[in-house]
Amino acid sequence: QVQLVESGGGLVQAGDSLRLSCAASGRFFSMYFMGWFRQAPGKEREFVSAITRRGDRTYYADSVKGRFTISRDNAKNTVFLQMNSLKPEEAAVYYCAAVMGDSDSFEYPQTYDYWGQGTQVTVSS
Repeated sequence: QVQLVESGGGLVQAGDSLRLSCAASGRFFSMYFMGWFRQAPGKEREFVSAITRRGDRTYYADSVKGRFTISRDNAKNTVFLQMNSLKPEEAAVYYCAAVMGDSDSFEYPQTYDYWGQGTQVTVSS
């Protein structure tokens, strides 16, 4: 089992950057495939990015490609999401999620077994 805690959210202006972190407790972090999702009020939770256990492959929603970068540090049990050129429509609660092993269904929230509590990102225009 793994517990996840996100941090790094806040209020920024359009075009600014934020770096989110997701710290995992528990054992065997390197065995978990990690994902980032976001959910705005009144909308469904949507996939943002994901990374394999060893960090050798990364995946992005089309809307964030070229602006967001996911990475992980297995020695520190942490996954990161660097977000550049943020847009007002990207304001949401951002969640990290984990599932044991690698997955091809990484875009679907139901794939993941563990979730953090989320961190709020607000982008002003």
